[in-house]
Amino acid sequence: MIARHIQFHLQTLLSHFPCVVLTGVRQSGKTTLLNSLPGEWQRFDMENSTDRQQLLSDPDLFFRLHADKVVIDEAQLAPPLFSALRVAIDRDRSRKGRFLLSGSSSPALVKQISESLAGRVAYLEMSPLSLAEAWQLPTSAFYSLLAKGAPIADIQAEIAARLSLQQVQDYWFQGGYPEPWLSDDVEFRSLWYRHYIDAYLLRDIGALFPNLNRDRYRQFISLLSQHSGNIINNADIARTLGVSEPTVRDWLSIAHNTFLWRHIPAWDRSAAKQLIRHPKGFLRDSGLLHRLLRIQDTNMLATHPVVGKSWEGMVVETLLRGFENAGIDVTPFHYRTRGGAEIDLILEGQFGNASLLAIEIKLTQQSDKRALRSLSEFVTAHNSPFGLVINNDERPRWLAERILAIPAACL
Repeated sequence: MIARHIQFHLQTLLSHFPCVVLTGVRQSGKTTLLNSLPGEWQRFDMENSTDRQQLLSDPDLFFRLHADKVVIDEAQLAPPLFSALRVAIDRDRSRKGRFLLSGSSSPALVKQISESLAGRVAYLEMSPLSLAEAWQLPTSAFYSLLAKGAPIADIQAEIAARLSLQQVQDYWFQGGYPEPWLSDDVEFRSLWYRHYIDAYLLRDIGALFPNLNRDRYRQFISLLSQHSGNIINNADIARTLGVSEPTVRDWLSIAHNTFLWRHIPAWDRSAAKQLIRHPKGFLRDSGLLHRLLRIQDTNMLATHPVVGKSWEGMVVETLLRGFENAGIDVTPFHYRTRGGAEIDLILEGQFGNASLLAIEIKLTQQSDKRALRSLSEFVTAHNSPFGLVINNDERPRWLAERILAIPAACL
């Protein structure tokens, strides 16, 4: 079993809330994590007909008989449980860590919980393996240092590259889904990704959206892989697929809410004029992206037109997974003006006394200082303590007075 960094934060939430909801894309490792929880937890899987019948035959009685340390997997498949669970929680509101709900790829789960269990639950999203998890390393101090608002000089001094460049490249190409990481068989890895798409379409999309044309939606996912890392223009996608713009908006919402696609809105809290306000987005797993684009190995990736966007998406996901696993709340944005100024990632959160962190992402080892003008101007204009560049350098390095480069191998 691969140790998951999110487990500590999960335990923290269980100590404060009577119920925790663990969501995330299929095959991200949720079930394995839940089975590893300390203590005597009872697990019920709503995809198992016996478990489902046991709960749904009399939900109120079920929770009277199972009032503590209960895991309900794929909870979105049993809507009647939510009102009964609310009653069970309110029966002894002060007791914490009693129930754990999990669900794969379900906007319905969030809606049902928000309507029935508001104020009684904490949410936690579990992603596939982060860069550090894939190589079985502990959480990088990078995230906690940023959250504490550590001075930039301290960040430079306290973190170092923990991985080789080859390890970073291997993760980038392979992606983060746990099961392929547990096998050295290249053919199995390729087959796994092929069948994963089928499982996503048939099990998740088919169950949640039975009226959706899955063949057309598969075409849409394939087209999304070609747009990963780009500004998204719904009209262009609609014309290519021969569907309406509202249909594209709906499909993008489905892809985002089922954790396949990362929607990155445009930053619009700036005095800068002529901001581009269209969102951008990424397929959230670089390995899945490369399989959809039929990129066969790292050599082919290095010369492929999507190489820069693929690297950017992988680093964005690595950062967001790192913050999520550490229990640090951030909201991502991108920044671009019609004049050409661009910043790959703006994070809104709490970084000591600061609320913004601007990040540029470079595939190269060295960064041209002239290309960092947008980053420097944003840092100055918004009074941020510093800006970061994530690249492939060997060690953290100053690029300007308030700009620090951090190798991806530190993450």
